Amino acid sequence: MLLKELEIKNENSLDYAHATLYAHEDTEALELHERPVVVISPGGGYGHTSDRESEIVALQFLAMGYHAVVLRYSCNPALYPTALLEFAKTVKEVRTHAREWHIDPDKVFVLGFSAGAHLVSCFCTFWEQPFLREALGCGKEDLRPNGQILCYPVITSGEYAHDGSFHMLLGDAYEEKKESLSMEKQVNDSIPRTFVWHTFADQAVPVQNSLLYVSALAAHGIPVEYHLFEKGRHGLSLGSRLSSGENDREVEPVVEPWISLVHTWMGKL
Repeated sequence: MLLKELEIKNENSLDYAHATLYAHEDTEALELHERPVVVISPGGGYGHTSDRESEIVALQFLAMGYHAVVLRYSCNPALYPTALLEFAKTVKEVRTHAREWHIDPDKVFVLGFSAGAHLVSCFCTFWEQPFLREALGCGKEDLRPNGQILCYPVITSGEYAHDGSFHMLLGDAYEEKKESLSMEKQVNDSIPRTFVWHTFADQAVPVQNSLLYVSALAAHGIPVEYHLFEKGRHGLSLGSRLSSGENDREVEPVVEPWISLVHTWMGKL
């Protein structure tokens, strides 16, 4: 396995910001020499990045035959768009080094949990915007996502908002910018095909977040696969003991199939 730390900082990044590549070594013994990659954005309310939604998830994708990248993006006191620029640079690095790292440049998937899913949806909405290309000195194709995967996502800044995430992301600009980052209102035709899952019982980030977003995607004709599980608290990650915290509170067998469902969905590209 190739394990490599990527430099993805910008002028407002915090010291810890980095991305880690987990990649299969290429070998003549295997037929597949270019593999899809999943860029993973952990949750944490824009106050931290969760260990439970990071390497353990990357290793599951590695075991299924993918390459994976985990982004430890800058959180509060770093404010928008610091993390978005870091995410965009991570995708740029993946495409720039695709041949060297044996990545299929047409199968770059982006995945986020909770507030990390908000970051992913921001990227998938704004990837064509000039401010990203100008900041990174690249073209649109360097940033193009081929599919997004959103796990119990923070989406709306409206009635069903997880207000803490938006306050941490925007700081004093909360009132000024919260509408522009309510992602169900920013859906456009450049958003890639999408996979979303959530739980009805989520009391931290209400299920209306994903419902509003899926409805907006459908209105724009963007292909979406949506799974709503009845049971399960927020922040389940894999839903198994592999990714559970103390007291097994994040063990919920009913949601465990989500990662195999994603595997099937990714194979349709």
